[in-house]
Amino acid sequence: QVQLVESGGGLVQAGGSLTVSCAASGRAFGTYVMAWFRQAPGKEREFVAVISWNGGRREYADSVKGRFTISKDNAKNTVYLQMNSLSPEDTAVYYCAARYANWPGSLEENYDYWGPGTQVTVSS
Repeated sequence: QVQLVESGGGLVQAGGSLTVSCAASGRAFGTYVMAWFRQAPGKEREFVAVISWNGGRREYADSVKGRFTISKDNAKNTVYLQMNSLSPEDTAVYYCAARYANWPGSLEENYDYWGPGTQVTVSS
């Protein structure tokens, strides 16, 4: 069992940067694949980025590739999403998700654990 709590959301101007974090509690964090999803107002939740248990494999949605970086610190039981060159289109609630061992990819239904989310608002 893993409990996830996101933090670091807030208001940022377009072109700015923000890093959101996800702290995990529970056993064997180092064996979990971790991901970030987001949900904008009136839209479905969408995949943002995913990282393997050891950080050796990372994948990104096309919309954030080159601007966002996902990273994982197993010693701190924390996964990060560094977001650069933010635009108003990045405004959303950002969710952290986890899946034990097997690679879940970008499909939301493949993830077992979810955090409550953190709001990121980008002003124009």
